Amino acid sequence: MNLDYLDFDYSEDAAGWGSFDALASTLAAHHPAVLAQVQAVLDWANSAFAGQRAPLDEGGEWDHALQVLRERPGTAASGVDTDRYNVSFVITGTPAFCTAFRERFGLC
Repeated sequence: MNLDYLDFDYSEDAAGWGSFDALASTLAAHHPAVLAQVQAVLDWANSAFAGQRAPLDEGGEWDHALQVLRERPGTAASGVDTDRYNVSFVITGTPAFCTAFRERFGLC
């Protein structure tokens, strides 16, 4: 699957737990596509690591956080909706989860 709107940065801690962080800022017309990609990632995680979502420090294999901020500058004179949606999506996991995530989504 191509992730056209989500460009993940990766970091990991000393225990090997990883974090994939993505930010997307789009006009309202593209917001549904961003959310569809977020949902596709979550669907994969829920399928590949079924029943294992929980905070890592509580024994989970993976977890995530999602925030959406809507900026409302108004409507342009042309009538086009100029609202922007800023999506922050973080997915964390154990080394096994991170390896599988990289392989599934073609991340190095």
